[in-house]
Amino acid sequence: MKISVGLKVFSVALVLMLLVGAVAWINARSAREVESLIANVHEAYVPAYGALARGNLRSVEEGLFVRRLIIARLLTPDDKKSMDSLAAQADDKARQVDDELAGARRLIAAEIADPASFEDKLELSRLDTRIEFLQSRHEEYAKARAALDAAAEAGDPTAWKTRIQELDQLRDEFNDELETARREMLGLLDGASDKAVGAESTAANYGIVLLALALALGAVMAAIIANGLVRPLRRLLRGTIEVQQGALDTEVPITSHDEVGELTAGFNAMVRELKAKARIRETFGRYVDPRIVESLIDKPDRLGSAGERREMTVFFCDMKGFTSLSEGMTPAGMVRVINRYLSLMSDPIRRNHGIIDKYIGDAIMAFWGPPFTVPEDQARLACAAGLEELAALPGFRAELPEITGLRRGIPPIDMRIGVATGEVVVGNIGSDVSMSYTVMGDTVNLASRLEGANKAYGTRFLVNARTAEAAAGALAFREIDLLLVEGKQEPERVYEVLGRKGEIALPVQAMAERFAEGLAAYRRRAWPEAERAFAAALEVVADDKPSLIFLARVQRLAAEPPPADWNGVWTLTEK
Repeated sequence: MKISVGLKVFSVALVLMLLVGAVAWINARSAREVESLIANVHEAYVPAYGALARGNLRSVEEGLFVRRLIIARLLTPDDKKSMDSLAAQADDKARQVDDELAGARRLIAAEIADPASFEDKLELSRLDTRIEFLQSRHEEYAKARAALDAAAEAGDPTAWKTRIQELDQLRDEFNDELETARREMLGLLDGASDKAVGAESTAANYGIVLLALALALGAVMAAIIANGLVRPLRRLLRGTIEVQQGALDTEVPITSHDEVGELTAGFNAMVRELKAKARIRETFGRYVDPRIVESLIDKPDRLGSAGERREMTVFFCDMKGFTSLSEGMTPAGMVRVINRYLSLMSDPIRRNHGIIDKYIGDAIMAFWGPPFTVPEDQARLACAAGLEELAALPGFRAELPEITGLRRGIPPIDMRIGVATGEVVVGNIGSDVSMSYTVMGDTVNLASRLEGANKAYGTRFLVNARTAEAAAGALAFREIDLLLVEGKQEPERVYEVLGRKGEIALPVQAMAERFAEGLAAYRRRAWPEAERAFAAALEVVADDKPSLIFLARVQRLAAEPPPADWNGVWTLTEK
């Protein structure tokens, strides 16, 4: 009867699991018992012994304060304040003695009631009785002390001396009996500790023996199928390691016709497929975003050839000043500058899960949206990528002397960003020979126009209203204008990204508030009020370009009022 490899492996695994499970259960049970014993020592015996030891010490301290009180009565009977203080201290120590004895009894009673504790219930009960007797003796001592105080108040020297002798005798007896109880508790503590240590050692020995038996039996059963499995599996393992290290030309020879042979054949087919996919990824990953390549290869159903209408966020950024920088540079130098710039500006897009659609000279087009980004996050991520690009720009400027080889005369480099959220057509678009996964539509055109509109307003980062609305929870914006761009029939509210909420400087916040007041007055045709508001914004941030532009615009409109049907829309004719 032929037994399949799967059944053999399953049998060995099942037996090993049963053995290991049995060992684990026995060890866990022993560990719980040991843990319970150690807990009893830690939570009952040690605290009870500590309470008795502290009670013994407090009793000695009480006796010392009482003796000092007696001496004070003899030597300084008129010093009431000192005697009252000594009496209060003696009372406090007496209360502490009572508290410690009561605490020790509570711990011992709880240990007696615990069914999982040590088998010393009788000794604990005897000790509890002894402590109860000690409490009674301490009450007798308190009464004797009260009788001594009464004799002292009565002025009877004979009775006072007799009471002192009785008090001393009671104190000595009480201390001796308390010391005996403490030693008994110490003996019980030592015995419990020894039992706990012994139980732990026994449990460890049992665990080692059971584990050795389980390992021996498992080794015997594993040896039964070793001859038929080990050699081909080792070859397969070596092949796997080689593939893991990047040797995709590896092929393991098939030497058997059982499941191991089928596994080897499947492994060889898998390696060939990995080699093909790696070649495709390596080739196309340089031209298309790796996630698009991944989806086209592994999950082609996610990127259907038919276009779909979706709400997505489109992003354009462009370097400002590259034309001046490139004048006089060699082609190789221009390529170095562009490649370094695009590398720095691409990283924030990828970190924020954006898809780079294409590079257009020194410009980047990217987009966010399903299936790569959840709709709720796409606008926020696009704006975050833009802010990170602006933050990376000073570092790029600092690198320019090294990249270009120029130490002086480097023109100022800046960048402009435009982001728009709206409906687009997305999908694999192209011919039968060549296709590209991209986005098209008015939103793409609007994002490009917003990037260019930065030139008209002196800004760096403009977005449309839908983007500002979707990212308002994380970022701060200010409305710039109601703008009609080329190719659009309806005006768009345009916003400038000020930064992340909580990170905006107070002057910028104040400037934005004044600018909003001026914009509202501007749209109401309240030219003097608008002029004052924009001037106030410039007093806070003197180089705010939008405020300068609107201040000049308001002054021009005040001198030459617009027609009656003017609605505050500004038409942008530049690209």
